[in-house]
Amino acid sequence: MKIILLAGGGGTRLFPLSRARFPKQFLKVTGDESLFAQTVKRFLAVTEARNLVVITNQTHEYLVKSELASCGAADAHVALEPEGRNTAPAIALAVAYCRDKLEATEEEVLFVAPCDHVIRPVDVFAAGVLAAVKLAEQGSIVTFGVKPSSPETGYGYIQAGASINGAFVVNSFREKPDLETAEKYVAAGNYYWNSGMFAFTMGRFLQELALQQPDICELTIQPVETVLEQFGQMPDVSIDYGIMEKASNVLVIPLAAYWNDIGSWDAIYDVLGKDKDGNAVNGDCINIDCTNTLMLSHRHLVAGIGLEDLLVVETADAILVAKKGESQKVKDVVALLKSKGRREASEHLTDYRPWGNYTILGEGFDYKIKRIVVNPGQVLSLQMHHHRSEHWVVVNGTALVTIGDREQLVCDDESVFVPQTVKHRLSNPGKVPLVLIEVQSGRYLGEDDIVRFEDVYGRVGK
Repeated sequence: MKIILLAGGGGTRLFPLSRARFPKQFLKVTGDESLFAQTVKRFLAVTEARNLVVITNQTHEYLVKSELASCGAADAHVALEPEGRNTAPAIALAVAYCRDKLEATEEEVLFVAPCDHVIRPVDVFAAGVLAAVKLAEQGSIVTFGVKPSSPETGYGYIQAGASINGAFVVNSFREKPDLETAEKYVAAGNYYWNSGMFAFTMGRFLQELALQQPDICELTIQPVETVLEQFGQMPDVSIDYGIMEKASNVLVIPLAAYWNDIGSWDAIYDVLGKDKDGNAVNGDCINIDCTNTLMLSHRHLVAGIGLEDLLVVETADAILVAKKGESQKVKDVVALLKSKGRREASEHLTDYRPWGNYTILGEGFDYKIKRIVVNPGQVLSLQMHHHRSEHWVVVNGTALVTIGDREQLVCDDESVFVPQTVKHRLSNPGKVPLVLIEVQSGRYLGEDDIVRFEDVYGRVGK
């Protein structure tokens, strides 16, 4: 069995906490671990890390690998999509990867799952996975359905038919309905929320792919290197719409565990603990006479007075205030920001790089101040800037700095100046994270003003 984890989402419905460069699977919304790490650990209960294959995009490669290492799954495999093409092409890439890199046969069962759901308890979920795998080994395509607790319009639905082997025959997959239709589904009693998880053998998947999406299938049977080179030619289609809606011999297993796809701020409110007045509060928040309100703070104090049925989310560079029940419209806010070319649509003030991360502390017309964290043993590229100089002040740790032909160690409370157009490099030779403050000065401070000459992460010329 191989577990295929889909971790390439863009992140719009949980703005401002989720952004394109830091989507919701990496958020820590229900504890100290990200949704991605929680997903990985759920599957470590049924198999070893070497049987996990994460499909993500190039932007998130190092973030994914860091998360895998932190949750004891460094042996998991990571396959990078050249561009986003929806779930059907992503799974096709996973099939080619498993076949060519992991020597999987057509009898191998693949269990496909998103990485941004809350599911508990783990043992109940693990038992469901094993049951689904057993049915998949017999030639069925198996999915999990969640018994609806309300007429939710943000989920797709599965219509269940006759009972068979502890599961139900899938009569149909239904797209996200309007409220009236969702109410009818719930009243009927044989409809389930579509969890987005599937189990099938590689051969069974290829069989349906050939019937429903021959263009994708024709490319999938090629070597994985060819799949990657021509990935952008695949249709942009989901596995639900492109394959499952017309597939035969599909079974649904009712998921006995708690499930929430955390697809909106209303969903976040539902999974968080609440006080006696129904308020879900996290961070530096004060509320007076508030009821049934979500308040999340990440940098600044948030004070609410007399709020009722509201969602208030604060980050370092944006604040969202919305009525409960209206959070599905957050994606419209992101679309508006994109149309205006606003940075906030895709980036946080903190950005993650293969060597660590940086946070923008302040900026103006001709200056920018960053807090930079370089992980132990990591090294930035040998680079140069045409339009800016930089001043580094070490806050914690020891930096090995190269400026021109000179190399030196810079320790706590020491600083160094990097002139404009001079080649330079920064690395952390120590055992603890290196933290420094960088002050940039110049008339152009964009991240694209980086000319790389050497780079251990292969980014020269990119």
